[in-house]
Amino acid sequence: MSGRWFARIVTLGLALTLAAALVQFGPGWLDGRIGAYVGAPPELVANALDQLRQQDQAAAAKRKSDLLTQNAGALLQDPHSAVAGNPQGDVTLVEFFDYKCPYCRQFHPQVPALLAADPGLRLVLKEFPVLGPESTVAARAAVAAQLHYPARYLAFHNALMTTPGRLDVKTVLQVAADAGINAEFLSIDMMDPEVDRVLAANHALADMLGIEGTPGFIIGTAVIPGYIDSAEVLRLAAAVRKPSAEPVTQ
Repeated sequence: MSGRWFARIVTLGLALTLAAALVQFGPGWLDGRIGAYVGAPPELVANALDQLRQQDQAAAAKRKSDLLTQNAGALLQDPHSAVAGNPQGDVTLVEFFDYKCPYCRQFHPQVPALLAADPGLRLVLKEFPVLGPESTVAARAAVAAQLHYPARYLAFHNALMTTPGRLDVKTVLQVAADAGINAEFLSIDMMDPEVDRVLAANHALADMLGIEGTPGFIIGTAVIPGYIDSAEVLRLAAAVRKPSAEPVTQ
């Protein structure tokens, strides 16, 4: 690549980064900066671009950390979200999941061994139906079970995660009955406005944190919008317990 083309590419990248900085920091941010780069060698512009990227990454990490702090109660202590593992655990893993999601179903069988391998791990389960009407039916039933029959929730959750085929209303209510929940009562409880509130809150949290699909995980300062296996969860949990100067990332 010729020096001329390199300079053009770097300059274009700098322009895009400057535009992003203007949006984030406002017009005043540019004062005193433009003159420093006009006619500068490509290497100097590249270094400036790298510094701007680092600043942008640091600002994004700070925003994410602030969001996690501001929403810690809703993420970690929401009474409407079921907890598996050690309720008093020293590390919490939050999972946003969908009962129709194949990757959620791939993670689910690993959970018992994961919780046995890490007795200090606390798993918070948040229904996040994003895969259509059947996902919503199953999530509404599960949230209603957590609200009205919390002692039966985990058995119902496990059964829904392992039920093959469709998850229509008839199937979901039969799964509930098999899990020891009165299906007739549950069909009424699914219409409770509180169910809508819980699901809306879960969606708002996921959207705020950049989780658009399932599964999505939060552990420590790491927000993971995608699948990870139990070995990676154990690694991240160990990192949370051994804080360093760097934030825990996936």
